[in-house]
Amino acid sequence: MQRWFSLFVFVFAVSGMGILIGTSTVPGVWYAELAKPALNPPNWLFGPVWSVLYVLVAIAGWRVWEASGLSALFSLWILQLALNFAWSPVVFVIHDLTLGLLILLAMLAAIVVFIRAALAGGDRISALLFVPYALWVAFAAYLNTGLVVLN
Repeated sequence: MQRWFSLFVFVFAVSGMGILIGTSTVPGVWYAELAKPALNPPNWLFGPVWSVLYVLVAIAGWRVWEASGLSALFSLWILQLALNFAWSPVVFVIHDLTLGLLILLAMLAAIVVFIRAALAGGDRISALLFVPYALWVAFAAYLNTGLVVLN
């Protein structure tokens, strides 16, 4: 029972922080007026995609925590999450697209290192849970690069 409660805490904390940051750093008029790159998805898509990704990220973090506690792998998990949560305020509040891109690239690197380290440590499930996240963040880096170039 305690194990399932800790899973709930991870999912609640990660999703809750994602929702809090997402709702408190709404893109607004400034972002709406920017030239967007090709393949820019509609705004309504970001919320559902991030909701699913936050659950996957939380489950992976929970698995690592359950298996090894405050380990190097869990530290990588914390790092990528901190970078994730930093992106929206930097882009939508400070309006710094270049710093946002640097954050995304660092986040993508941390995600890839997490996947490799999870695989090396025998946690294939956590690594696989991060694959859609890596793909979405790579796509986000493409979008952010387009914003930097076009604006």
